[in-house]
Amino acid sequence: MEAESNLHVLLQDPDLSADLKQIARKVLDNERITFDEGVLLYEKGELSYLGVLANYIRNKKHGDRTYFNRNFHIEPTNLCVYDCKFCSYSRLIKQRSEGWEYTMDDMLDLVKKYDGEPVTEVHIVGGVLPQYDVPFYSELFSRIKAHRPELHVKALTPVEYHYIFKKAKIGYAEGMKLMKEAGLESIPGGGAEIFHEEIRDIICKDKCTADQWLQIHEEWHKLGMRSNATMLYGHIEKHWHRVDHMERLRQLQDKTGGFQTFIPLKFRNQDNQMSDVPESTVIEDLRNYAIARIYLDNFDHIKAYWAMISRNTAQLSLNFGVDDIDGTLDDTTKIYSMAGAEEQHPGMSTKQLVELIKQVGRQPIERDTLYNVVTDYTNFEFPEEVKPQFYKLPVIN
Repeated sequence: MEAESNLHVLLQDPDLSADLKQIARKVLDNERITFDEGVLLYEKGELSYLGVLANYIRNKKHGDRTYFNRNFHIEPTNLCVYDCKFCSYSRLIKQRSEGWEYTMDDMLDLVKKYDGEPVTEVHIVGGVLPQYDVPFYSELFSRIKAHRPELHVKALTPVEYHYIFKKAKIGYAEGMKLMKEAGLESIPGGGAEIFHEEIRDIICKDKCTADQWLQIHEEWHKLGMRSNATMLYGHIEKHWHRVDHMERLRQLQDKTGGFQTFIPLKFRNQDNQMSDVPESTVIEDLRNYAIARIYLDNFDHIKAYWAMISRNTAQLSLNFGVDDIDGTLDDTTKIYSMAGAEEQHPGMSTKQLVELIKQVGRQPIERDTLYNVVTDYTNFEFPEEVKPQFYKLPVIN
């Protein structure tokens, strides 16, 4: 196995420092690295070194398999009662003229638009407004499931759940049970940002705390359900803040086993209150994916959102621990494009996603939300596109 061979070569490098060599040995021996070692990777780990370690772990867990799904997003509103400094997407209620607020029927019409299409997941997340409350979302989820029972409903972050449960005067456990009964099947990973209070107080002071975010996921996991987790990186946080964030996730995962996927989210600085903060480089993005793969030993999957980081960087990330590049999207999300992502109208056909993965020698696997294999595209031949027919016209002399 090439990935293992590369790791053995690394361990024999006389120029590699003893502390980095010790971490490499831990990876080879499947031992957990410590908090301090996580910080050390950020401070001293060069890209090539981190790539060898992360790719070894990725290949051990998944081989060349690279996952994607057929999904679409519904973003109920971009208006929000919260004022997160990094957000380019939301508009405060006083800026109502710049926003949208979908009705229940609007959202159901978006679901019906995909009738007959082979999508497997609807991803619902947006701003926080009073009218989108527990009864609203309970009815929305149940009506989606009634219309299309096989469509997986992945919806709302703890930021939204904390607000609607508080408004309804119910606890997290009761609230998550109600959501499950209504048809919710998994929770996306958003709203985590950076957990540490000194960063959270600056960039998103008024929304749910790190402990509340973790508690809501824990209650969901107690119901036997799955969720994802994110980290917004590359702004004002220090490296140890990132490790602190991943450490809290790793501890909850040890406790519940309910997380499926970790998704590092690159801070984009266009049209927000932190536009003076420079964005991270592609090298730092790849280093961050790799360190996440090394540190989060109890997470099965590391995902890169191709729509946020560009198609080329997504391809590169597959050699730095990433095994999932998200889904087809079909230009149904504005969260990334409004923040200045390269993809202003994010959407890829299944064929395009498959080719993207194959171009870097990986094995494209269409999955459902819970990582059951829908189609293995490794040896799949897409039908030739129908070419227009041209007829020879008679020549008149």
